Amino acid sequence: MHINERSHHLGRSRRGFVQGSAHAVLGLMAAAAMGPAEASSANSRTVPGIDSTNTGNNDMTLSLQEISDRLEIEELLVRYCYAVDDRDWEAYRNVFTPDAVLDDTVTGGIRSGVEEHVAFMKRALSKILISQHAISTILLDIRGDQASARVHCSCPMVVDLGEGKKQVFFQGLWYRDRVLRTPKGWRISELVEEGYWNHNLPEGFKF
Repeated sequence: MHINERSHHLGRSRRGFVQGSAHAVLGLMAAAAMGPAEASSANSRTVPGIDSTNTGNNDMTLSLQEISDRLEIEELLVRYCYAVDDRDWEAYRNVFTPDAVLDDTVTGGIRSGVEEHVAFMKRALSKILISQHAISTILLDIRGDQASARVHCSCPMVVDLGEGKKQVFFQGLWYRDRVLRTPKGWRISELVEEGYWNHNLPEGFKF
């Protein structure tokens, strides 16, 4: 197949995929805008791009409130990461409930309340030039106004060794979070670190 023919074929395939995806999204948006009876009737029709022969149960179907809760909690966890990396302690305080408990003893830290932890973090990160907390594989269990989360975190750090020397080391762990819905939105009421590992940690370095 010549390059021009191949490009034309790929272009048609991509257009077909995009068009099919767009039809599917529009169909779902239309169903969401309908009342229960209309939605039930619409669900019996075939939506382009969706396999109507799939007769599995709908246990994984989420309501709009559940979708909203999940997005809000995930954003909360992301804001925690940026607060630590930016050393923005006011933003850090704002992701927790006033009586939250934080436990990072597995990494050499402390178990304490928010203010005690802010003081500890300022000291612990004093020689860290750059940190980049990256979270993924977020597992949420939301039950009304409470939720639990298990979150993987990978975090490279650049440490100042003095005399103009630097060293990069890597670490990973899981966060175990308890989250509560408050008048100000979702907030973390408990954060526990577990499953800690590191690589290339400078000799004698401690947080």
